[in-house]
Amino acid sequence: MKKKIAFICIHNSCRSQIAEALGKHLRSDDFDFYSAGTETKPQINRDAVRLMKELYGIDMDLSQYSKTFDKVPAPDVAISMGCDVDCPFIGREFDANWGLSDPTGKADEEFIKVIKQIEENIKTLTY
Repeated sequence: MKKKIAFICIHNSCRSQIAEALGKHLRSDDFDFYSAGTETKPQINRDAVRLMKELYGIDMDLSQYSKTFDKVPAPDVAISMGCDVDCPFIGREFDANWGLSDPTGKADEEFIKVIKQIEENIKTLTY
C-alpha cells in the first residue's frame, strides 16, 4: 500500500498545491499525495496555476482546490512547506519542513525557483 504524503501550508493556495500537483505528476506510482492548510483561500494562487500550466502542462484548476487538514485522509507523512513564522498545528508533528519561502506576489523567477525546488524535493522523497 502506498504511503499518503500531505503537504501543509497555512492557506493551502500556493506551495502546498504545487507540491500536490507535482507529486501526482512525478511520483503517483510511489505515493498518494494531498495538500491542505489550517485555513483556505477562495482559489489557488493564480501565478502558481499559470506557471504550473506553462512548465508542466498541469491545470491545477481542474483537479485541486484549497482545503483544510481535516478534509484529507490522515497522512503517513506530513511535510511543511515552510512556515516563515510559525508552522500551523495539525494535531501531530511534521515529518519534515522544506523551508520554502512563499513566492506570492513575487516575480516569476522567484516562483520558478520555488517550483523547481519542490520538484527536486519530490524526486528525492524516500519515505
